[in-house]
Amino acid sequence: MLKARYILRLIGAFVARFRTLIVISILFGVGFFFILKLLLPLLMGEGIERIGITGRFTTTNLPIAILDMIGDGLTKLDATGNVEPNLAESWETPDNGKTWIFHLRRDVLWQDGTRVVSSGITYQFSDVTIERPDDATIIFKLQTSYSAFPAVLTRPAFRKGLLGTGEWEVKNLSLNISFVDSLTIEKKDSGKIIYKFYPTEEKTKLAFELGQVDEITDIFNPSPLDTWKKANVTTFSNAGEFVAIFFNTQDKILADKSIRQALSYAINKERFGGVRAISPISKESWAYNSQVKPYNYDLQKALETIADYKKSSKTDTLEIGITTSPILLKQAELIVKDWEALGVKVNLQVFSGIPSDYQSLLAIFDTPDDPDQYSIWHSTQTETNITRYQNPRIDKLLEDGRSQINIEDRKKTYLNFQRFLVEDSPAAFLYYPVTYKINRR
Repeated sequence: MLKARYILRLIGAFVARFRTLIVISILFGVGFFFILKLLLPLLMGEGIERIGITGRFTTTNLPIAILDMIGDGLTKLDATGNVEPNLAESWETPDNGKTWIFHLRRDVLWQDGTRVVSSGITYQFSDVTIERPDDATIIFKLQTSYSAFPAVLTRPAFRKGLLGTGEWEVKNLSLNISFVDSLTIEKKDSGKIIYKFYPTEEKTKLAFELGQVDEITDIFNPSPLDTWKKANVTTFSNAGEFVAIFFNTQDKILADKSIRQALSYAINKERFGGVRAISPISKESWAYNSQVKPYNYDLQKALETIADYKKSSKTDTLEIGITTSPILLKQAELIVKDWEALGVKVNLQVFSGIPSDYQSLLAIFDTPDDPDQYSIWHSTQTETNITRYQNPRIDKLLEDGRSQINIEDRKKTYLNFQRFLVEDSPAAFLYYPVTYKINRR
């Protein structure tokens, strides 16, 4: 007992003598614990996402998914492509689509805390005059009527480069010559994302293997990462793009609609995986026509058509060239086998871009947000009409569709556009591409 009392008295004397130092030490320890808890995730890289993306991008054409995180457009689209208010609370056209008047919301701030006014809204259009009569009004004057113009303004607007109105703010931008090398964005109390850009899919996957990024997105070929035990692979079907064979309709062989149809019937489209695409308009669009001719696999019908062609043209051989990119080489080889089953000699070429001349082109094509596809199929669009397609009926439908303001009139027009275009077969629509996101477990 005496020994225990002695120890207690000794401890009491020690505490009495050094109580100030002890209190300071406890407070310092608690403070250090909380500081370490706050900083450790940053030091260990937690809370920071490093994402690899394939493609060459400038500051003006960054992926729309990233732009949507840091900015807002005057309008936005719902799940089916209908236009809704965003920075603009309302709009009208007094002359059936040639002049568009947008009225801005008054409760939106730029990321630097200043209010969004019309003078800060910048869109670059070569053939549009922009007027700003007051802070809350912005007027676009077009040279011709264009009913899809509100859909164009879904693209985010920025002030001073990439200063936007979104929840994510640009903190760092690194350029390699004129191309974006990396982009860092932050969201208050929600961490940081570092995007790193690579010119090819192979280099993007190599960056993942080397630990330079922790996630890669929009990959078309997940191999060999899909075999990694520590890699998690997520599959997506992207209805914002479609894979198709575009036929050169001015070619002496492919100018014949029956040959284009036969080549489409001969392709076993179920082997590609993914969801079938049967028209150039997304299946998620309000203007999608699900009743067009699907060109399901029918080898017998294709054989009969090819036999009739050979007989009428007095030829024993039929030779077709197909061009594609390295990403779609596997699919192109399947198509070659299908066409060879018709007795067609097929020449396969691989290009990294779009060649200036070809008979048929297997490619991935972006589906416009609005069903207007004037630039793709109208006969006057020589630079963007890659099939060199010419059809007065299709021209008229495309002209009507972009000038009609009433949504029901537009829908009827685009339903007919798809029906007649698919029947004429300037392209064989195959499937919506499957893409992959890969991240570490």
